[in-house]
Amino acid sequence: MNTLHTWKNSLSEAHQLLTDFLEDTEQLKKCELFTDLLIDLYTREGNLFTCGNGGSHCDAMHFAEEMTGRFRKNRKPLGALALGDPSHTTCVANDFGYEHIFERQLLGLGRPGDLLVGLSTSGNSKNVCLAFDAAKQKKIKTVALLGKEGGLLKSMADLSIIIPGKTADRIQEMHIKLIHTVIEAAERKLFPENYSERRTNDVQRERNIRY
Repeated sequence: MNTLHTWKNSLSEAHQLLTDFLEDTEQLKKCELFTDLLIDLYTREGNLFTCGNGGSHCDAMHFAEEMTGRFRKNRKPLGALALGDPSHTTCVANDFGYEHIFERQLLGLGRPGDLLVGLSTSGNSKNVCLAFDAAKQKKIKTVALLGKEGGLLKSMADLSIIIPGKTADRIQEMHIKLIHTVIEAAERKLFPENYSERRTNDVQRERNIRY
């Protein structure tokens, strides 16, 4: 079975969505503001919380581990947690309802001045919406990475970035690009030594030896 046509169409569609986003000056400005929020958070030694469902939960976990682990090069760990570990999720879902899993964890762990990033391709995920309500109670700033028309979270977030994709997979592909780029942009300000040419060459040599 020849699937080349599918491959070309799929990759072309992804490329077009990225091109459309790059031409949207309003969304790019919001990306800059996202970077500013992340830089300010870690300058004050605050904590990042992330949340989402399904593939968006995977992206939320990916975001958090890049901060506590590392992105491209070694640097100190930065406070971050993807809400929704299994024991908490099954406890709260069983006792209170699945829609409360992120809300209750954030109410327990979040502090004023922290940052919550929620991912939802529809913008209407009930448990993410309730987490944003909890963030408002705790004076935690919020960023929503959304898709389509933005849904309910568009107006609930302090900052909403919307990917104009038609399907969840394409939107999620763009969300991970936003996550990687905001990390790089923030690191370039917080850890400029990691982006010097000499440091880059040293890390590349280390990786060549290791792998």
